[in-house]
Amino acid sequence: MNVIYCVEDDESIRELVVYALKNNGFDSKGFESAEGLYNEIQTRLPDMILLDIMLPGDDGYKVLKNIRETSNTKDIPVIMLTAKNSEFDKIKGLDMGADDYISKPFGVMELVSRVKAVLRRSVKSEKIENQICVEELCIDVEKHIVLVNNVEVNLTFKEFELLHYLLKNLNIVLSRDSLMNAVWGTDFEGESRTVDVHIRTLRMKLGDAGRIIQTIRNVGYKIGG
Repeated sequence: MNVIYCVEDDESIRELVVYALKNNGFDSKGFESAEGLYNEIQTRLPDMILLDIMLPGDDGYKVLKNIRETSNTKDIPVIMLTAKNSEFDKIKGLDMGADDYISKPFGVMELVSRVKAVLRRSVKSEKIENQICVEELCIDVEKHIVLVNNVEVNLTFKEFELLHYLLKNLNIVLSRDSLMNAVWGTDFEGESRTVDVHIRTLRMKLGDAGRIIQTIRNVGYKIGG
């Protein structure tokens, strides 16, 4: 049974979410603040965390940052649940490593469906030391090899680095600027559309597997989901 923690300071929302998750077969537990979450994950790691942004003490962004920077929690899927629903807030949360973003007010059935979808995506991915595989695509980081259905695909250095960065951040939407900074470096003076050109070439070279690179309108790209 998947374990899901919900960090939400509004008691009525927290109890509703926990109740709905339990009714759908999850082992769910709610916390009013980040402190409760931090204490609980010392004894039991969850399979997913639902995280409000406006919390007493550490806010949701700080909690997300701590989760992603801690070795035993960095791969736990996180869905942001928040009334802060501007495009800026969504991009900020996703760029920091959130796997999905649900704006309040939300429907309980939609929430449960999104939880199941993120869990399915996290199970699909398989990371083995220096290898990352998603569906028919595998890359060997150490050997710098890309395989699609066990057939090697020749990529340029930047194409490989771009694909590797997308795979390292599986299920996370990455903006064009964040991809530029990660792959080309902050000193690169080219336009962010450089990313679009490389993504287009990458999809062509990957053939059918190119479909796993998703375009997120007005934001950027992601692999997974």
